[in-house]
Order: sequence, then structure tokens, then C-alpha cells
Amino acid sequence: MAVETRAALDARKLRADFPILQQEINGKPLAYLDSAATAQKPRQVLDAMTHFYETSHANVHRGVYTLAERATEAFEGAREKVARFVNAPSSRELIFTRNATEGLNLVAYGYGLASLGPEDLVVVTELEHHSNFVPWQYVAKRTGAGFRMISLTDTGELDLDSLDAIAAEGQVKVVAANLVSNALGTVNPVERLAAWAHEQGAAMVVDAAQAVPHRAVDVQALGCDFLAFSAHKMCGPSGAGAVWGRRELLERMEPFNLGGHMIRKVQFEETTWGDLPHKFEAGTSPIAEAVGFGAAVDYLLEVGLEAIEQYEHDLVAYALERMAAVPGIQMYGPPPERRAGIAAFNMDGIHPHDVAQVLDWEGVAIRAGHHCCQPLMTRLGVAATNRASFYLYTLPDEIDRLTDGLLRARKVFG
Repeated sequence: MAVETRAALDARKLRADFPILQQEINGKPLAYLDSAATAQKPRQVLDAMTHFYETSHANVHRGVYTLAERATEAFEGAREKVARFVNAPSSRELIFTRNATEGLNLVAYGYGLASLGPEDLVVVTELEHHSNFVPWQYVAKRTGAGFRMISLTDTGELDLDSLDAIAAEGQVKVVAANLVSNALGTVNPVERLAAWAHEQGAAMVVDAAQAVPHRAVDVQALGCDFLAFSAHKMCGPSGAGAVWGRRELLERMEPFNLGGHMIRKVQFEETTWGDLPHKFEAGTSPIAEAVGFGAAVDYLLEVGLEAIEQYEHDLVAYALERMAAVPGIQMYGPPPERRAGIAAFNMDGIHPHDVAQVLDWEGVAIRAGHHCCQPLMTRLGVAATNRASFYLYTLPDEIDRLTDGLLRARKVFG
């Protein structure tokens, strides 16, 4: 089967933008198939950050001298780009964080602690990354709220038939779900979940870290109340992320971090908080990282999100077909038309770490482990899985090399 790219994306041409992909590993060209963990960075992003450090580095919102004004302009310009990227109604609703995890914790502490009580329910899914599971589990215990989980079907998709039974157990106040599963690639019906959440009078919190890099995400179309994502998964730097929230909710929330910059006035008797978004951005922000974040947005828009989504869909369909022919392989997750560019699997009788080690001998990088999704691993009845994940720079022949490496692992471990 040949990969048919109905959208215009030239992965071989794009690879020239990524210096790290030009090297060899163990004498073989690097096939980086772990973009679900973190994406590689194009020169355009690296150059934007270097240029900022060389010409404009200063702290933001603090000085009236030229460098400080340049830095502030670059920082707030990046905020505008990132906000437009997810169709936020206002850039003031877009808060810079270190990553999606910090953004989700901000929501759990700032909104959850103040909103939940013993008669309430927090609802998560069996697909959640720990960053959108553990904070809600913790906050539920702190407030005495109930904690419920939407279970999965055998194809790794949410069993929405269980929603009515969950709602009958208490007052649902928070629903937290990812848009795309980092472990299986499942694309979740967040619009439907958001509508159900609002029928219950609940807030809808979306982990979009695995979605924003790969498809167009519109917070208004999703109908969510909060949405978190990270720069490092979308060709940007680590150390920068964002959380969007509805203004009326953010204004009611207490800040998550306290200190400089986020205040309006500090007196011995009382401190008052600043306006959005600064109320939630205590201390020195990740300034150069935000600039890189904005440059990553520019890069993805130039490539085209529709082209990226279609290309990855073709890649994962090709991968699932090729890998299915490997003896003793167990594939996890929905069919290709309902998943993103992630292939999760195990090989009968071979530990996932051993599979990943054999592939590394061939220069193929995949992830082996529980992928910060231990409840999901429990549902699958395994301790860990292998995961190959694809992005705009992945080539079909790298999938062929992945398949050949799996056949070699089968021979090595007999």
C-alpha cells in the first residue's frame, strides 16, 4: 500500500528544516518516531529564539528602556499568535505556563478547589494522561468530591453510554478529557462531552497537548471552558505552554502562583491581584520560550494544519496495515479513521523495552512504557506498550524500517 497524500505536504522537503534529523544513530539514519512525547524543532524556531537572545533579551512589563520594550512586544505578540491559533475570543484569556501540566494544575487548584464540595462529582476518562487525571483525583479528595471515570470500549474509545449512570450518582461539576489520546491516538468527541457537561452545570476541561500540534483546534467550536497545551509537542521549545479559559471563570478564580508581576497592589494588610492574564503569571515568564512558541505557530500555519492532519492520517493507516503482518503483534486503539498519528502495540513474549532497544540498534526511536497512562494500561491488562508516533517530518520508509525492526526483534527473541 502506498501512502496517498491528498493534501500538499512534502515531508522530505520539510525534514531539511530540522537539524537533528540529519544525523545517524548506530550507523543508520535517524527515524524519530516519538513525536507524541516531544516534537523536534525546525531552524525557524531555533533562529527566532537565538535572534531574541542576541537582540532583544530583557525582562517584560518592567522597564521603559528599548530592550525591555522590544522584549515585551515580542512576548505579547507571541501571546496574540497562540491565542489566534486556538481561536480564543481574547488574548487576555490565554495564560502562558511552563507546559500543559502546569496549565491543568492551575485549573484544578484555581477552579476545582473553589468549586467542588462533598456532593459534587469530578469526571475524567480512562484515556487520560496523568496530568489531567492526578490533579483532579487529588482535588476531589481535598474537597470531598466524588471521582468517576468514563470507561473504554474494546476499541479504545470512550463508552458514552455510561454518562447517564454517572450523572445519577451526584452533581457533576467538572469533566476533564483529552481531545487526542497520547497513548492510543483516539480522537475523542469533546464537543459531545462538553455539551453533556454543560447540561449538568459542569465545566469542561480539555487536555489538547496531543491535538493542537496535529489538527486545527477551535476552543469556541469545541464548547470547552478550559484548554491546555504545550509548545514542545508542536515544534516549539520546552518550558512553555498555555492554558485558555473563559474570561468569566478566570476572573472568579484565585491565582495558582503568587509573587511578583501578578499583583495589583501589595500592602501589609492585604494584596490584590492584577488583571488577566497577568494574575496567573507570577514571576519572570518563559520569555524566549514564548517567542519560540509563537515561531512554532507561524511554522505550523505555513505548513498547513489540514495538510498535517491528512498526512498523519495516511501515515497511521499505512503503519497499521504494515505492522499487522508482523507475527505475534497486538495492536491497540481504534481504526485509522478515528485516530491520530499514533500506533500502540505489543509483541507477544517480548518486553516493550526490549523491542525499543532492538529498534534503536536500527536507528528507529520509539517510546516504550506506560506513557503516563497507568489507568489505561490497567484497562488493557498490560504494564506497558510500545508506541510509534508520527508527525509532519515522518517518512513512509521510516515506517517500513519500523516494521523491519519488529521482524528483527522477533528473530532476536525467538
